[in-house]
Amino acid sequence: VQLQASGGGLVQAGGSLRLSCTASGRNVNDYIIGWFRQIPEKEREILAIISWTGGATRYVDSVKSRFTISRDNTKNTVYLQMNSLQPEDTAVYYCAATSRRWSTDLYGPYARYRYDRWGQGTQVTVSS
Repeated sequence: VQLQASGGGLVQAGGSLRLSCTASGRNVNDYIIGWFRQIPEKEREILAIISWTGGATRYVDSVKSRFTISRDNTKNTVYLQMNSLQPEDTAVYYCAATSRRWSTDLYGPYARYRYDRWGQGTQVTVSS
């Protein structure tokens, strides 16, 4: 599966953005999709994940009240709606796919090692 992330940009603090991750290729529905972000010189961190078929979702506590992950199977696209953005949300955001079975490893502190397909990243900059 190939992933294409888009939707990043510059937004003022308190604003919103919606990121998109469009998947293509064979057996797209077999993959769980995760959104990550990375700040320079920091590890890539998981934010949220969603299954294609069941619609199950999980969030890390730091974004649970502000971010929403969703999917549109008709468009093979996963979204990350981000509200109440703050300057500390500034990062490159990535979507990734894994064919592993659903488990806590997929949204734990080492989740980045559980995904084997990555989109190219989209920059989000939040100004104060």
